[in-house]
Amino acid sequence: MALAFDEFGRPFIIIKEQEQKTRLRGLDAQKANISAGKAVARILRTSLGPKGMDKMLQSPDGDVTITNDGATILEQMDVDNQIAKLMVELSRSQDYEIGDGTTGVVVMAGALLEHAERLLERGIHPIRVAEGYEMASRIAVEHLERIAHKFEFSLTNVESLVQTCMTTLSSKIVNRCKRSLAEIAVNAVMAVADLERKDVNLDLIKVEGKVGGKLEDTELIYGILVDKEMSHPQMPKQIEDAKIAILTCPFEPPKPKTKHKVDIDTVEKFQNLRQQEQKYFDDMVQQCKDVGATLVICQWGFDDEANHLLLHRNLPAVRWVGGVELELIAIATGGMIVPRFQELTPEKLGKAGLVREKSFGTTKDRMIYIEHCANSRAVTIFIRGGNKMMIEETKRSIHDALCVARNLIRNNSIVYGGGAAEISFSLAVEAGADRYPGVEQYAIRAFADALDAIPMALAENSGLQPIETLFAVKSQQTKEDNPCCGIDCNDVGTNDMHEQNVFETLIGKQQQILLATQVVKMILKIDDVISPSDY
Repeated sequence: MALAFDEFGRPFIIIKEQEQKTRLRGLDAQKANISAGKAVARILRTSLGPKGMDKMLQSPDGDVTITNDGATILEQMDVDNQIAKLMVELSRSQDYEIGDGTTGVVVMAGALLEHAERLLERGIHPIRVAEGYEMASRIAVEHLERIAHKFEFSLTNVESLVQTCMTTLSSKIVNRCKRSLAEIAVNAVMAVADLERKDVNLDLIKVEGKVGGKLEDTELIYGILVDKEMSHPQMPKQIEDAKIAILTCPFEPPKPKTKHKVDIDTVEKFQNLRQQEQKYFDDMVQQCKDVGATLVICQWGFDDEANHLLLHRNLPAVRWVGGVELELIAIATGGMIVPRFQELTPEKLGKAGLVREKSFGTTKDRMIYIEHCANSRAVTIFIRGGNKMMIEETKRSIHDALCVARNLIRNNSIVYGGGAAEISFSLAVEAGADRYPGVEQYAIRAFADALDAIPMALAENSGLQPIETLFAVKSQQTKEDNPCCGIDCNDVGTNDMHEQNVFETLIGKQQQILLATQVVKMILKIDDVISPSDY
């Protein structure tokens, strides 16, 4: 560090060697990157499969999360290393696109990196390894298309969808109720699905949770659940054939936008002002009554006087309802959100067969159910559980199941789970390696070996002998030419995943291979890491 002076005699400091940046080049850089990727994969490896372990994460402000969902674990972890951040992004993109398989994709990427490291040590150029992996991923994706099965479903026959959702839920903490939760998820998706366009808008499915009760009390409501109560305790708790006015304007006299001051110097003036206010409230309530509304749902609050008037005029009301909930109520009841009282007309009212207030336990917690709506394309899954962490984990599990059901409606092809698909396309890639004469052949074989990491992790997490189990299943698949043979994690006594009803979506599996290969190629192509020094 040196001190210098400008033309005005002011001192300034010259810093040499620009913060002394650290630099890694060539094989050292690649090895450092690969070890960072492997470290992240190692964390998630034990969470894979139906017998996978859970992770407990504590946030800086003391919130505790218990989960085995790969995307959530990596999202909550505080990762500094840039390559580890790539793995977090990998898991997130799988979650956004498919919603399931977030743990498997990271474990697969970690295994590919581990095998790439061995090839680099042998002196094979990283670009050749990356190209070999690309060829192998194409073989694997094509092979998946060949072994995939299509199954039919309709509004009345959804058993195949339920079985696939049960596979997703079996690896979660909620697996004791997987049948009922899978049915709830499938029924919710079928209620909002557009089967002609093969599309599902998951925004129409609201997932609400309440601490108390048990997991078995979780229910699907064909309507909307609002975590509010009637604005006055003496208002009716049940309204049949309700006509609902959905308002975003406040129940109070308008306030001028400009600065104003009201001088009141006599009692008469005060009484006059009060009467004017009361008349304004009266007119508002009367407008709602005149259009035939039997329930008012308002985005804003209203004071005690308005509340008393609503009770007096026998018009039940709910206040402080959020914007998203208002939109869902409008969709479900076929009503329109009204921004001004002057625009309120009978055509803009929503219709619901039953609106009821329900209380829970001894805590005086109440919620409002809006059921038998004119348009049942908005539904609510209401989760109960012993504590907040259980409810949060159930919400994440239900989200995965909803995504799987949506993916099947978009593309009804399935492959078999339990590592069966991985073993099958590992054998296909191994066989396909002979067709490539160059150095890439080594990389293609390494890809095939790396795919064994997933069935191996499944066997290990289930308490089986990993190598013995894997090779027994591999030889069985080769002998019988049966791509349904997988790891018997639940100890049922058969390796046939078709008999065990263990299914996974084809697009989810293909996405896993493509995403993992892309990220590994990106990591292998980095040969120079320049990072600032630590202060």
